[in-house]
Amino acid sequence: MQAGGVIQQLGVGVGDLHPDRRQIPSKPGLRGVVGRIRRSSDEPHMPERARAGAGRAIGINPSPVGVGRRADVLRAVSEATGVPLVAPTGIYREPMVPAWAQAASEAELTDWMLGELQGEIENSGVQAGWIKLSAGDDGITDCETKILRAAARAGRETNAVIGSHTIRGRVVRDQLDILEAAGYTARRFIWIHTQAEQDFNLHLEMARRGAWLEYDGIGYGDDEYYLEHIQRILEAGLGGQLMLSQDRGWYDPAQPGGGQPKPFTYLLEQFLPKLSAAGVDEATIHQLLQSNPYRAFAR
Repeated sequence: MQAGGVIQQLGVGVGDLHPDRRQIPSKPGLRGVVGRIRRSSDEPHMPERARAGAGRAIGINPSPVGVGRRADVLRAVSEATGVPLVAPTGIYREPMVPAWAQAASEAELTDWMLGELQGEIENSGVQAGWIKLSAGDDGITDCETKILRAAARAGRETNAVIGSHTIRGRVVRDQLDILEAAGYTARRFIWIHTQAEQDFNLHLEMARRGAWLEYDGIGYGDDEYYLEHIQRILEAGLGGQLMLSQDRGWYDPAQPGGGQPKPFTYLLEQFLPKLSAAGVDEATIHQLLQSNPYRAFAR
């Protein structure tokens, strides 16, 4: 599938990636960030795989309101590298929910999400491609429930997928109950950070209910944990609902140069050989890393 087709399916393209419009927004610190990205993209040590993928790869950014969302930065980075980046609408969990969202009604939150999914995010020229939420580890709060119900309404109208940073499987169960009661389907829900739930039976329960599972801490902790869980999901016949990622990024403006984030190459260059050595064939790897994400995020 060509990148253009994927972007069209997703309903996004950061600023539509106009190559003739490579202005860098003037917010503090942004010029330096993008300058470093442009310089690094030309360095000889940049992985050939990343260069080759620039015309067909897509990056999904998971930062909603409450955890530093910057659609203008995504647009600048996308235009500097040639890689489409998909930005979300949505709001993180309490206590990061801003005051305006706490005060807003469910209908008002729905309209706000629809405005970003069908129009643009904060006059950035960037259209949101999906909905990112979160829920507390000890249970979903009233405010988080309101936001989730609004997301269900916006997602139902636009066919946008909803992804949630949720650590506990029992909380995911509650989220799916709320979504389905609001007329949304579990098949359009991504359980972000599934690997953090130690009860594997809950992984199976949510997948059999229709939800997407996302093992996205690869490169942190023990790779054997991920290899074992991936194989168990595949053996259960649920590989068509599993995605892999590595939770990379973490630019820190308080540190020189943004600190020392872990490289984005770990999954492809170090973990995939281990997955192959464990007996997972190329067709399945393609499914986990390409086909499944495209199906999950397509609108």
